[in-house]
Amino acid sequence: MRPDRPAGGGYADRMADTPPGGPLPPSPTAPAVPPPGGAAPRMPLRRLGWRRFLVLAGVVLFIAACAVFMVFRLGSSLGVEALLIGVVAAILPVPVLVACFLWLDRYEPEPLKYLIFCFAWGAFVSTAASLTVNETASWLFEDWGLPAALVGVLVAPFIEELTKALGPILLLIFRRREFSGITDALVYCGLSAIGFAMVENILYLGGYGYATGVERYGPATGTQQVIAIFIVRILLFGFAHPLFTSMTGVGLGIAARSADRRVRVLAPIAGLLLAMMLHGTWNLLPTLTQATGEALIMLYGFIGVMVPIFFGMVGLAVWLRAWEGRLTERTLPDYVRAGWLTPPEVAALSSLGRRHAARSWARRVGGDAGLKAMRGYQFAATRLALLRDGALRGLDRRPVDRERTAREERELLEAISAYRSFFVGRDPQAPVGVWDGQRYHLRFPDGSQRPVEAPDEPVVPIPVVLAPPPPPAFPAGYGPPGWYGPPVAPWPPGRP
Repeated sequence: MRPDRPAGGGYADRMADTPPGGPLPPSPTAPAVPPPGGAAPRMPLRRLGWRRFLVLAGVVLFIAACAVFMVFRLGSSLGVEALLIGVVAAILPVPVLVACFLWLDRYEPEPLKYLIFCFAWGAFVSTAASLTVNETASWLFEDWGLPAALVGVLVAPFIEELTKALGPILLLIFRRREFSGITDALVYCGLSAIGFAMVENILYLGGYGYATGVERYGPATGTQQVIAIFIVRILLFGFAHPLFTSMTGVGLGIAARSADRRVRVLAPIAGLLLAMMLHGTWNLLPTLTQATGEALIMLYGFIGVMVPIFFGMVGLAVWLRAWEGRLTERTLPDYVRAGWLTPPEVAALSSLGRRHAARSWARRVGGDAGLKAMRGYQFAATRLALLRDGALRGLDRRPVDRERTAREERELLEAISAYRSFFVGRDPQAPVGVWDGQRYHLRFPDGSQRPVEAPDEPVVPIPVVLAPPPPPAFPAGYGPPGWYGPPVAPWPPGRP
């Protein structure tokens, strides 16, 4: 099986560019090889202690209370029929928008519980707070003799963007390791914005659309207004809220991968302010259009401002997605030299196409268990690359954080070794060889053996057997980085 050749320089050049030094701490012996067809290993799970259980229960109850509040407020103001119609129409675009953000996160998918948390936070907590503040501001503006339309320009952008971003910000503070960069932040902030937009669309579709139309002219008019609002608000401008909040996501992502405390504080603030200004500008366009009667204001603002920013963010998101795939090529060669991985494995992780080819190969040689193990192996390898990149950036300043990173690295390396055992040495079409961290030791059909240097461009995206570690030449704690590879048999079981 031959993958496409990696873009850029040779693999040897990329290894030379990698900072020297092996993985952080030595790791324990890898697990024994499981029997063929066994259950695929799993990533280590964090135990749910009583404190974490209480926090989780409190978060769930708080979001549920906000959800009940929003259902009561919308139901009492719209009526049951208009509420149901608004809910059905507002939910229709949600799967498409969610799928777009999850597509960005295919290299290292985020835990489902955090994705649900961000969506629910935007849908219920952010909307409850924003509705309360906006209504209060409307009453105050009315008492002060100011136009109610100014609420959408001076108040709504600030409270809505702040509350939408608050959920991802809490994740960054308390679950910082779940933020591997800007891509993760875009996903979290995007889901929060989608949840917010869904509930807001219920109000527009069910209230300003169906309920208003029925009250004036009957159900037929109400249905027509729902369709018109759906086309304009969802099909044409459905990207608005995710686009605004993505500015905050960029700031949060920069903060998550920076060791500078000033950047960690200023980047999210700058992103949030930019999101507020963009949101305020968007709300200002229809206000000016209505006040002046010039429809070209909305058209020029949409085409000249929002469309370029939208396509710019799409381009940035796609580039970041590819960058996350290339991160394995920049970081994992440290583990190649240390004997944990082979060059073809790193090459096979660098793009989604190669990962798919590796999963197809794993299914062929290991069945469903091999496919499951390859998926887990790819996820663990990506996590390891992100962890190593964070260590090289100096993100862990406290001793407790460094110890936690070392422990997580050991767990990931153990998981990778267990996953490899499901398919390594089981393909009769693969070359009989052992990788010792520097070169291959191949056995040829005539029985001879000789070392072979790794090619500049690896062409076999499958694991080969790793050599056992050499005996230590230095006392513990001295000398060059030791051999951290797992001790395994020097030749594949059952191979001549």
